[in-house]
Amino acid sequence: MTALTLSTAGAATLRADALVVGVAKGVKGPILAPGSEAVDKAFDGKLAAVLATLGATGAEGELTKLPAASGLKAPVVVAVGLGPVPDKEDAYDAEALRRAAGTAARALHGSKKAGFALPAASVEDAAAVAEGALLGAYAFTAYQGGENKLAPKDAKSKDNGPKLPLAEVALLGAKPRDKAYKAAVERALALVEEINRARDLINTPPNDLYPESFAAVATAAGKEHGIKVQVLDEKALVKGGFGGILGVGQGAERGPRLVKLAYTHPKAEKTLALVGKGITYDSGGISLKPAGHNETMKCDMAGAAAVFAAVVSAARLGLKVNVTGWLALAENMPSGNATRPGDVLRMYSGKTVEVLNTDAEGRLVLADALTRASEEKPDAIVDVATLTGAMVLALGNRTFGVMANDDAFRTSVHEIAEEVGEPSWPMPLPADLRKGMDSPTADIANMGERMGGGLVAGLFLKEFVGEGIAWAHLDIAGPAFHEGAPYGYTPKGGTGSAVRTLVRLAERTAAGDLG
Repeated sequence: MTALTLSTAGAATLRADALVVGVAKGVKGPILAPGSEAVDKAFDGKLAAVLATLGATGAEGELTKLPAASGLKAPVVVAVGLGPVPDKEDAYDAEALRRAAGTAARALHGSKKAGFALPAASVEDAAAVAEGALLGAYAFTAYQGGENKLAPKDAKSKDNGPKLPLAEVALLGAKPRDKAYKAAVERALALVEEINRARDLINTPPNDLYPESFAAVATAAGKEHGIKVQVLDEKALVKGGFGGILGVGQGAERGPRLVKLAYTHPKAEKTLALVGKGITYDSGGISLKPAGHNETMKCDMAGAAAVFAAVVSAARLGLKVNVTGWLALAENMPSGNATRPGDVLRMYSGKTVEVLNTDAEGRLVLADALTRASEEKPDAIVDVATLTGAMVLALGNRTFGVMANDDAFRTSVHEIAEEVGEPSWPMPLPADLRKGMDSPTADIANMGERMGGGLVAGLFLKEFVGEGIAWAHLDIAGPAFHEGAPYGYTPKGGTGSAVRTLVRLAERTAAGDLG
């Protein structure tokens, strides 16, 4: 994990591999953002002109490297675009700062230390820069740089292994001795460490991450952070009647698990339950996915990873709210023991479900976990899942859908997501789509109308939420796993989508801001 410090040094005197400054897009060319004053002075006030000569405009995501002027201790200046100049000079959007810091941090992989002289006049700005830089510095290298056993023993390897992420971020322009700044940076560090742990889990190959090993990771984290962890194995799931989780996992050699993580605070007045879909590999089961759709299915546990990271974050931040996480873990594999289309499962709730498509398995494991979470009468439940391709078709790869049984709660979750920089969109649960899941054999089918499939999945889940409990469903199928080129602070692979939303929701709940 990249180190983070609030530096007392000035930009001109900091000894580092690079200095990062912000550049906004002005009408007549790039405009230097606050924080760059000392660097500009070293360039005799001509830094903006030099950048313009090099083709910089200040557009978001743009990055320009240039040799530092003689008055600076760092040898390189990195100018990163912030987008349009804000109405007020010091009112840069937090998400613009996160993305700029992330872009710079990615460009500095392999460096030991960089000073970030981006706008940090407020606590919120400093926190945004810290978050963005730490998220952008992420790299998943656990499976890279192995020894070449075929090379001659006396030969020197030309492979130096993977390029490691930026080792240290020195945040400039903040107030190192101010308690509010210290608290904001400590929060950013704890939060991003858990987001990056979620990313690691998502990126881990399914031969190493499966229900039992995921449960072991959760158990170890619980011991470290004072979280009570309970793991239900196959025998316990059979005894408890968790037909949905068992039905999905029965085709795999490695059995399913239901993991409960419980963080409690002695002064908590509210309880928040989080439920995560944890399909550690999804082949589609007997309804096998077509060629080209299996390669990234290690990411189908991203919802469980987000829930896990959020609970641990709540514990590390000492939030005055009880947060319970439920990880519904299974592998969805085809075999002679696998659930078949046409089979009927008896769920933990007692309802029966006719399985029409075994690739609609996420809703089955979530249904059991939602029912179990409801038994504890939390004030609210939020489930997170890479649930439907239909949601990707509707909202694209960067936005997740928010559904709920309560309009006000849906609005709150959507607003929180937007506040922390996670694009989302409120989606309806049309009652007329429920009829499509009527089954002549069971209480409900796991499939309904093809059109509006993401909403149909939400309606299915709603059936398993306890009466009177506010519930929201986040379908993160689009943003959970990024297959394109990295951008901003978003890496290729697992992104940690929804963690920031869940943690801010927990913070709001602790503060009593959700009623």
